[in-house]
Amino acid sequence: MRENISSIRIYKKNDCLSGNLFISGSKSISNRLLILKALYKKDIYIKNISNCEDTIVLKNSLESNGNTIDIHHAGTAMRFLTSYLSIIENKTTVLTGSDRMKNRPISILVESLRSLGAKINYLEKSGYPPIKIFGRNILGGEIHVDARVSSQYISSLMLIASKFKKGLKIFLQNKITSVPYIKMTFDLLISAGIKINWKKNTIHIFPGKNNIKKYFNIESDWSSASYYYSIATIAKNSNIILNSYYNNSLQGDREVSYIYDKHFGISTQFNGDKIFLFKKKPFYKKKIIELDLNKTPDIAQTIAVTCAAIGVKCNLKGLETLKIKETDRLKALKNELIKFGIITEITNSCFKIKNFTIKNKYNSITINTYQDHRMAMSFAPFALLKDYYNLYINDPCVVNKSYPNFWNDLKSIGFVIETN
Repeated sequence: MRENISSIRIYKKNDCLSGNLFISGSKSISNRLLILKALYKKDIYIKNISNCEDTIVLKNSLESNGNTIDIHHAGTAMRFLTSYLSIIENKTTVLTGSDRMKNRPISILVESLRSLGAKINYLEKSGYPPIKIFGRNILGGEIHVDARVSSQYISSLMLIASKFKKGLKIFLQNKITSVPYIKMTFDLLISAGIKINWKKNTIHIFPGKNNIKKYFNIESDWSSASYYYSIATIAKNSNIILNSYYNNSLQGDREVSYIYDKHFGISTQFNGDKIFLFKKKPFYKKKIIELDLNKTPDIAQTIAVTCAAIGVKCNLKGLETLKIKETDRLKALKNELIKFGIITEITNSCFKIKNFTIKNKYNSITINTYQDHRMAMSFAPFALLKDYYNLYINDPCVVNKSYPNFWNDLKSIGFVIETN
């Protein structure tokens, strides 16, 4: 889809959606492995890397010889590169991004690196990008990190720690958010031949790496798969097959299959590396769904919109990190769902659907996406409802950040997408 498209109209062709889809490799795994490959070039080999914008930005940044790197909206790239560039000796780099990125905090990571001996300066607002990084030799040691704000700060430190002469011991303070993403980093480091221990709230990464070559065939992205669980729930009939998924996945968002099985009646059947999504019949809708999504915040929007579309109230907790994503996702959900007459309530960490009205029924509705890929993709399944035949989504190319083929894949299973 062309970058200059301002909006699309989306609706379905018929009552049955079917298709066999190939989604590219997990963005989260791809980005972690790119850092490891940059550190251990001859020992790490990667297949089925993500084709999303975030991963391309990170890959290009790692290969850049420039003194300024602009990562645009790519938050993972900002955090991973901050640590990576801090240990590249005799290299000075300005790391910047979009206006939204300049308002996403990075002080916890920067202060952690500074305490280990890194030299990093803020160039505009203290605690936020852009930053100037003076690469130097860092010995390592011990640090205490507030684990409530972002697991990516912790993963960023873990990925480079084996290059420290003394290794690194990280003491995690307060409640740990998005634990599966830290576990993913932990498992990938072990697979790459790096010695690491994790006991309770202490992670210890030892210096050096085993002299082994490791070939990684990256599993497809479970966060991207979540939209098809939503589609399968809302659609009258569907027959959707997704490829290159593993039952023993490293990805925390594998949890989506359990959540949709228990709460929405969508079962997941594995056949080799394929998954088949089926509606359970009979399955009786719940009056309210209550979930703690602290470990899987990236599927919160998908679940919220699924509940909204099928008329089920929800109480989703553990969402404190959503306020510092590409947009304030809790506020964005509230803003867009009211257009469908759905009354919501938000706090700093919770999202609730409180009530349903008939406001705007049968009229055209346009979804604003707030430069957030997940807003566009989570709201697309609303097109399955006959009441919203005229559903428009602004800035559709925002999906390039994580899933560039999303609209084409929707077309292949039975959606009609008209560009404006």
